[in-house]
Amino acid sequence: MAIDQTTEEQVYSTDDPIVTIRDSAVTYDEGKSYVLDHVSLDLERGEILGIVGESGSGKSMLASSLLDAIPSPGRLTGEITYRPDGEEPINVLELDKDERRSLRWEDISMVFQGAMNSFNPTMDLRTHFEETLQAHDADIEAGIERAEELLEDLYLEPNRVLDSYPHELSGGMQQRALIALSLVLEPDVLVMDEPTAALDLLMQRSILMLLSNLQEKYNLTMVFITHDLPLVAALADRMAIMYAFRLVEIGETRDIVENAAHPYTRALLNSTPNLDAPLSEMQPIEGQSPAPINMPSGCAYHPRCPLATEECRTTVPDYHNVDTEHGSACYHWEESYDEVPLVYENSLDGTTGGENQ
Repeated sequence: MAIDQTTEEQVYSTDDPIVTIRDSAVTYDEGKSYVLDHVSLDLERGEILGIVGESGSGKSMLASSLLDAIPSPGRLTGEITYRPDGEEPINVLELDKDERRSLRWEDISMVFQGAMNSFNPTMDLRTHFEETLQAHDADIEAGIERAEELLEDLYLEPNRVLDSYPHELSGGMQQRALIALSLVLEPDVLVMDEPTAALDLLMQRSILMLLSNLQEKYNLTMVFITHDLPLVAALADRMAIMYAFRLVEIGETRDIVENAAHPYTRALLNSTPNLDAPLSEMQPIEGQSPAPINMPSGCAYHPRCPLATEECRTTVPDYHNVDTEHGSACYHWEESYDEVPLVYENSLDGTTGGENQ
């Protein structure tokens, strides 16, 4: 992957993208309010991409845009292209209703937050799988066999789960069953929107381990959306940080964790409880992220940023190269290492983390 500087708005491109997003925006109020603000991004085939940000930062809108599933009356613009291996690229925003329905389960599938809200409480799990297979004209017998294999992969007892109603399963079992349901039609891309938010820490870690195993076994491409940066760091190959409906930093996970360059990313790391630092040292981010109807001019983070200058207040920053695979939309990223010190030195492998200054 490299940062493409040949366009006016720098774009993060990859060598073998399965999905490309270009200048995508979601607006309400007849275009007056942005809840996704001209985002460009490539999703590399076979990678796990973590998308991180506070609540209301636009993460879920970015996820929904991949499937052209923006709630009405929102309007999605830009270009979103799905590139199946060995086939012609598909313009997601030009699909008709039937083509879009097929894409959403057979090519790109999504797991939403809160499994109970995704299940019909009057139907057992077997019926959920059968109806999904039938709706897509898939072989039901072969599909149920695949469902059983997926459930086993997720450390669930297939017959018990398939013959149970949703309320008869624990929260962790429901979430794993929903992941199996989302994969039963063999999609290439799995998008997960805060899939572990309602679970305890032990179950969160367990599901992340299982997702890593699934990704390797089935050669999946995954997008994992969360507000918890350390959580996704244990899973993702790359991370994209969102603030106020824009991408502000993106790079390989190790670079983001050990050498975060955007003041917001560094503040996120300082505000999240971590086993390597006591709770007393955590530093909450002062202020609030802006609402769509009250966006500040210039860099949206400037009202909360200790590095903000007049340039930040008036002009939206372009992306700047931290290195060849890491970029930050900040004028003062080089100063951030000293001005926003981390409360502890981050490292994925438990050793002392360094900072490239």
